[in-house]
Amino acid sequence: MADRIFLDKQTPTVFKALSATAAEVRDRARELGLERILLELVNIRASQLNACTFCLDRHTRLALEAGETTQRLAVLPGWRETELFTPRERAALELAEAVTLVAAQHLDDADYERARTLLSDDEVSLVTWAAITINAFNRVSVFSRHPVRARNAPEP
Repeated sequence: MADRIFLDKQTPTVFKALSATAAEVRDRARELGLERILLELVNIRASQLNACTFCLDRHTRLALEAGETTQRLAVLPGWRETELFTPRERAALELAEAVTLVAAQHLDDADYERARTLLSDDEVSLVTWAAITINAFNRVSVFSRHPVRARNAPEP
């Protein structure tokens, strides 16, 4: 494999601005009471769709630290086929997939309205911003080929 420029290192001011956006989304979500696990599910699902191993590694660890279960993480790619996710989480995952796959599919009005019955307008906005920012981070890491290094500590 050819060496890649790490975009975050090559242009750190731009990466810092992206990181500030993500921090703002997390802060507003926390103020609103939006569950951290819900946001991590959004981050993980978008990262699965984008095949971003670096972000998958990071956000899986963060989800586990926030109390997520390994069972739910294991079945996340098939979230529509299980009842393990709450209606709010399902709405957030649907929004995340619509943002991530925007070129291939759009969220129809009925699905959008269903999301708005389960999430407040502020929550819809923040979940959508979370999906937008993780997609940007995915592209930075995938393009840069950020490595995932083995950790010495055993997994929980």
